[in-house]
Order: sequence, then structure tokens, then C-alpha cells
Amino acid sequence: MSSPVPTVSPVATVLTDAPHGSDVVASPAPEIGWRTETTTPGWLQANAEIELTRDGDVSTHRVEGRTSTRVAWPFAPLAPRERASLRVRVTGEDGVQGEWSEPRHVVAGFLGDGEWQATTIGLAAPEHTAQPAYLRTEFQATGPVARATLYATAVGVYQVAIDGVDVDDQVMKPGWTPYEQRTIHETTDVTALVAEGANAIGVRLAGAWATERFGFRDSARPLYGDQPRFAAQLLLEYADGSSEWVMTDASWQASTGPLTASGLYAGEDYDARLALVDAEGRGFAQAGYAADGWEAAAEREPIRTPEARVSPFVRRLEELSVQEVITTPSGRTVLDFGQNLVGRLRLRVSGPAGTEITLRHAEVLEHGELGTRPLRAAAATDHYTLSGEGPGDGGVEEWEPEFTFHGFRYAEVDGWPGEFDPSAVTALVIHSDMERTGWFEASDPLVDRLHENIVWGLRGNFLYLPTDCPQRDERLGWTGDIQVFAPTAAFLYDVRGFLDSWLRDLAIEQVDGVVPFVVPNALGVARPAAAWGDAATIVPWVLHERYADVATIERQYPSMKGWADVLIGLAGPRRLWEGMFQFGDWLDPDAPPEQPANAKTDGDIVASAYLFRSADAVARAAALLGRDDEARQYAAIADEVRAAFLAEYVTPAGRMMSDAQTAYAMAIVFDIAPADQQETLGARLAELTRLSGYRIGTGFVGTPIIQDALTRTGHLETARRLLTQTENPSWLYPVTMGATTIWERWDSMLPDGSINPGEMTSFNHYALGAIGDWLHRVVAGLAPDAPGYARLRIQPHPLAGLDHAWAEHLTPYGTARAGWVRAGGVIRIEAIVPANTTAVVVLPDGRELEIGSGTHEWEVQDAAPAAAASHIGLDSTLAAVIDDLDAYRAVGEVLEAANPEAAHAFRTNTKWSERRELGEALFMHAGPDTQRAIAERLAELSAQREETTAHA
Repeated sequence: MSSPVPTVSPVATVLTDAPHGSDVVASPAPEIGWRTETTTPGWLQANAEIELTRDGDVSTHRVEGRTSTRVAWPFAPLAPRERASLRVRVTGEDGVQGEWSEPRHVVAGFLGDGEWQATTIGLAAPEHTAQPAYLRTEFQATGPVARATLYATAVGVYQVAIDGVDVDDQVMKPGWTPYEQRTIHETTDVTALVAEGANAIGVRLAGAWATERFGFRDSARPLYGDQPRFAAQLLLEYADGSSEWVMTDASWQASTGPLTASGLYAGEDYDARLALVDAEGRGFAQAGYAADGWEAAAEREPIRTPEARVSPFVRRLEELSVQEVITTPSGRTVLDFGQNLVGRLRLRVSGPAGTEITLRHAEVLEHGELGTRPLRAAAATDHYTLSGEGPGDGGVEEWEPEFTFHGFRYAEVDGWPGEFDPSAVTALVIHSDMERTGWFEASDPLVDRLHENIVWGLRGNFLYLPTDCPQRDERLGWTGDIQVFAPTAAFLYDVRGFLDSWLRDLAIEQVDGVVPFVVPNALGVARPAAAWGDAATIVPWVLHERYADVATIERQYPSMKGWADVLIGLAGPRRLWEGMFQFGDWLDPDAPPEQPANAKTDGDIVASAYLFRSADAVARAAALLGRDDEARQYAAIADEVRAAFLAEYVTPAGRMMSDAQTAYAMAIVFDIAPADQQETLGARLAELTRLSGYRIGTGFVGTPIIQDALTRTGHLETARRLLTQTENPSWLYPVTMGATTIWERWDSMLPDGSINPGEMTSFNHYALGAIGDWLHRVVAGLAPDAPGYARLRIQPHPLAGLDHAWAEHLTPYGTARAGWVRAGGVIRIEAIVPANTTAVVVLPDGRELEIGSGTHEWEVQDAAPAAAASHIGLDSTLAAVIDDLDAYRAVGEVLEAANPEAAHAFRTNTKWSERRELGEALFMHAGPDTQRAIAERLAELSAQREETTAHA
């Protein structure tokens, strides 16, 4: 039933595409929107008025109907640097008009045509590859400054200070894009830092992505040059109406300094004795600094004219304290921060000049020591040499690396002067600063920790671009990882601008339609690979589904179509993509450690399934954009691919030619199989899952969809067992091993605490965390039913063994929530539907409702749990044993006590069939005495159940 709520006037909040925490927009005509709050139940917008104030002039525009998201800019385009403010006033269908919203300011962050004139500069004579540099200039502000705007970019990473003060709190600007085709400038208001008279600009510059050696083994090389380079221009607008530019050019000065070496993989070396401070105590970014020994900056290869930022800033967003100081077996000092994170350390230390502190980073310990083997060629080591002249009390020096980051939970500290104080070291968490929009909670603490690991995996790998991992000599924008993870990411954070920016780079990096494995492409010639290149077609659809973003689909449509055309050409008249290189169901748990593509599901099946998916995505995009002829063309091709797939890979009896979980899941969830066949396929999928002992058997492709395939075909209990499995491989096995992020492999760490022997082993890799989307949509029951959540789907699935679960999401319309609580034989369903939306509700008892905004509750009777078998013994089927957790655990405990190796083999190798008895299966794993002990243990369990039944 719905809760009656009194009517109040609606209040709107204006939204823009500016990065989180900023008013700066990248377009002359940015899309806008607004969220409305009201306690009026069932509130729908009748119309809205948008008011724009610019330079004292006020314009208004009226929007009829419900539209309130991704609204096209209805005014004259903004001019460069123009400042304006927006307000919105909404009127409901009830006729009640709200008050004007608070103003939302916008600042035009783009440059005018031809305005970019800065010269690209760098060191004249660098001492080694990727030499960090310091740049400076001084200028005179000839009168009172009304406004000062800095535009700056680099092929490399940088920070700017004016008169000794950093211009912002961003980290590693401008990030990584395909520098030769697209660079990004920051637009920073520095008015408060510029004084009338003498001023100075100082720049700290390092190589980072621009000079890193990308590639594997002997193929590793820098892609964008051996040295970082920088360009900037500062516009001074005076109170009298005049203006002038201060630009980088050959008059600037350059020097080396205390940052002597810097690399993403290597880490940083910083010698505080080389600080750029003159005899009067002035720093190099202050006016009047004595620049003795500095040389003229050298003109470098021009940086492509940069464009304004659309992606979020990267910032320091959290600080973590040392949780434990560990002395390792070898006597080393290791700090445990309790959380696998991405960032770096900040030190506060005092000691003699020349003392060198070494910081080594790793995600795990192995045999009690820092586990660095997974880092491969990445040293992940920072060195700090003390000046002995710290400015604080007692000469305390404070330092953190500036132009690198590490993935770590543990840090080894060597060379610390005097007694070590753990409060002197803090871990700084850095990532793209996106607005948090999604939360989930369940009563099972392991499931809760799994979800928290998913969140941390996203945080660690969303740093300017979506990476595979943040720690080893890779950290690349692998397309397959984000293709499967985008729906989960879009629930947890506002990733629209982040992925919008990355998709622009994807389109740039396409060659004749082929999407490279990574974006930006750091791995050479692009080759097509299913599920990886399909990021071109799938990720734009996620942005449309979650944000009602049509503009991105329209801009990306040539990229989407280009990729689909490549696949259609490769498939030829058979309409099957066959016989080519594929990653396939990457990291199937049964694949050998050094052969991660050797999955149970044939790569051709994966390829043809994605051929269908991409052709279908392009057909739907064409229809959305009004390209009717192309919509029909690609829909017809998708139908042909479907028919070919079913004829080639699905038997008339409903078996896949690759009899594996991923194959069935793709046929079901991608809607390749017709509805009347999906039930049969789902039954076999559920059977395979039970045969495996409810262990996961999927890799990157199958993992995001297996739970949907099971629940869609009526196998919720099987999905529950798969979710709550704690044995290896499973989602919860890493949690039981202390994981605080999602692992790359199901067994990145083996049960004995040793690191997986595979060369490729990360402990922070979000792809297998794509189950988060299923937790949100299915377990809690909160999903979009129309683009941008204009209509919600509330369909919770209370799982046996859980007392509650809920999800909350800040949609483009406002906060939505769905969840359930189990108590006293009743399940209470709760939902919050934001204003100006509706919802379709499907309750666990089958009732279907359509509701409006507001807070809602319903109750349904809780289904009685299935009774356990009263008798369980050696004559029970293996299926009966695996379906009876108490019995399964009893057998395992007896086996473990007798022979741990046999117990492991029994758990992992047994096929839990309905056609075999337990006693038969034990024959190969247990001797007569152990079999008798198991029989006795099961007899005790049966007797207890009979006694419980008798007293019920």
C-alpha cells in the first residue's frame, strides 16, 4: 500500500555537465537537467521554466511535459569564459507551481577559435629519459585584475603554482588521452592568486603516461616521446576593460630540481636537498626568485590544440592510517593500511640531511613478506632524501610523491631515521572525483564485503580512464573490462562524463572500424576481439539506459556502426565470426594459469554471440536516431546472425555445442535463443552449476550475466547458492581470504596463501565485480525500466538465508530505493520512487502494479524454506548431498580430518549428479574407515532431523 503524504510545492535542483564539484562546462550549449523534490505522491511535471541570467540580461524558456533530463540548451550559445546562472521553476500536473530553484552557475571553459597560441616548452638538455622539469616565468599585472583565467595542458603531467600557491587541488593533470589526436586543457580561475604588479608562474612537470614504456617484455616503448612537454596561457582581464595574454614561449626558464626521477611504474625519487629555494627563502614559483643556473626553456614539438575537459578531475579523496606495523620474517618493516587502495604515501619525518627513505608497495603479503612478483617490471618504489631542514617544529619534513600512483595495501619502509612512528605515514587515496550515486546492503556480511570490494575496485581503476589494474606494468584502458563493468559502474557513481570522454578516445583510436584492445592504444596494431571491441557498441547504450543520454549515442554512432561493419565483414555470408584470435571467456577458472584464454566455452561461440549483440545494438541506435533504413538493415543482419548461431551452436534438444555456463548464459541473456527455448537452456545451465558444486565456471564474458540467466529462467535458488559459495572459485572465496578489492583471477591467491603462479595476477581488477549490477537490479530489485530511470522497475528477489537487502540510487530524477526485510513469516517490500517518475512493481507473490512517486510498502507471505531430507547417507545421490549444505559440510569435515588432499579433490573434482550415489563417489577418495566415519556422521545428522520433525 502507498503512504498518503501531504502536498507541498515542488523544489528543483539544476544539473549541468560540469565535472563534479565544478561549474566549468566544456560546450557552448551544454545539456542541462533538474531534479525535483516534493512530498506530493504521484507527482508528475506538467511544465518547467528555465531562466538564464547572463551579463545582467534574463532569458526564459518553457518546457512542456515531463522532460527534465538531458535537455538541449535552449538559449544562445555561451561565449568563451562567459559566466551565467540558471534557475528552474516547475509546475506539477496538479497545477501547483514551485518556487524558483537556487541558481546554478555555469562558466564556459572552452577557448575561442584561434585563441590557443601557446608555445610548447620543456627542458633544453634533459639528463635522461623522462626527466622531470621545473619551468617558470615572471610577469607584470599592469593594473587591478578583474579576472584571470589559466588554460594549461601537457603531454605529461603537471601542476602550476602562481606566486607559490598551487592553482587547484587536482592530481596528475591532464590525464591520459591519445595525445597526438586529443589533448585536454584545464580552465582555472586564478583571479585570487594574481596581484597587481610582479607575479610569477611556476610549473612542476613529469612524464607519467606520456613517457612510460608501454607494451609487454621487449616490445615496451614510450609512445609519445622521451620527454614531457608543457604549454599554457593566462588571460588577464583588467578592471579598465583591457586584457592581455601571458603564454609559454622561449622566454620562460627551465631547470631540474628535487624531483630527479618519476615514472608510473617505477615510482619517484625526490631529493629535498635540491629544493628550488633561493638565499632569501623564495621558491621558484614566487616573484623575485633568483634563478641562478636556470636555462632558457626549449621549444618542443607542438601540443595539439587542446579541448576543454568533460571528464571528472582526479583528486586526493580519502586518507587512511596505518592499521598495523608488521615485522616480516626477514626483519623488514611493513605497514598494513587495511585496504587495497590506489594512491601514494605522505610522510612526516625529521632526520639528518642525506637520509634516504625507501618505500616499496604491494597489494598482498606472501609468506609474510611483501608480495611483489605480480608487479612484474613495475618497481613501485619511491625514494625520499631528507634535507635535514624541515620547516615545521623540530625540522619536520612533509612529502608525498606527486606524479605517480601505486596500487597497494602494504608498504615496506626502509631507512627511517630513529624510531618509527606509524602516525607519521598516511595513505592518500586518489581517483577520478565522481559523484557517488549508488549503495547496496545485505544482511550477509560476506556479500556486503563483496559489494564494498566492487566499490573499491572501481575507485582504484577509474583514474582518468577505466583501467584493468592499477599496480603492475600495465594500467591500460582494456576495452573488455569496462564493457562488462559499465552497468555496475553507472549505478555506483555518476560515470557519464568519465565514459563520455573515454568513448571519444575509443572512436579516435579505431582504425578502419577496428577497436584496439586498449584505449588509448598502447599495444600496437588494432585487432578485432569479441567482447573487447564491443565496448564501442555496448558502453554508449549503458549511458543511454542509465542517463537517457542520446547525444553520446549520436556522436558515437559512426564508431558503433564502424565496429559492427568490421564484424559483419569478418563473418561473411555464414553470419558467424569464426576461426580468429579471441580472448574469449577470459580467465575461466578452469583455464591453466598461463593460458587464460583456454576457456570451456569456445571462442567462436563468444565471437558470434557478440556479433549478434553489436548488430542489434547498432539497429537500436539507428532507430533511436531516426535512421530507419539503417535500423531495418542491421536488425535484419542481427536476425540472420541469430539464426546462424542457433543452427550452428544449439542442438534441437537445447544443448550448447560448448556445454559450459558462459555459452548458455549468452544465449539466454543476449536473447539469441527464442523465449520458448530459454527455459530448456536455463535448466541445463542450472544443472551444470549444481554439477560443479555451485562453483562459478565463467570468465570475463560469462560472469556478468550468469546470474541473470539463472534468475530469468526460474533458478533463483541456484543463483543464490552460486552467490553465497565460499569455496574456490567463487565471488566470496576472495572475501574469506581477506580481499578488500575484486581480484583479476578467481584464485589470485591460493588457499595456502601463496600467489597464483600465473604471470598475470592482479588483486585489484573490477571485471569479475560486474555481479554488482545483478545485486542492485535483481536481489534488491532496483532497475531502470525506461532510459534514465524515467520509469523504474521494482522487482526484488528475496534470497533464502538473507534477512534483508536494499539498494539506493541517485537517478537523474532523484533518489530511488528498493529493498526488502524478512521477519515473522512476512517479507516487507519497500520502495522510494522519485518525483516525475513512475514505476512498474513486480512483487515476489506475482502481483504486478504501476505506481507513482513517493514512499511505498507492501507485504507478502514468506515462502517456507524447503525441508531438508530426513535421511541422508552413503546411498544418497550426489545432487542430494550438494543441495544439503549440512550434509555436504559433514562429509567434508570428516574427509578433511582424515586426508586434507583427498577432501580437496573430492570437493573440487566431484560432479554432483543425480545419477550417482555418495558412496560410489567416495570410493576413490576415502578408505573403509573414513567411509564408515562419514556414514556415522550422516546417520547422526539424519537422527537429529527426525527428532526435530517429531517434536515440531
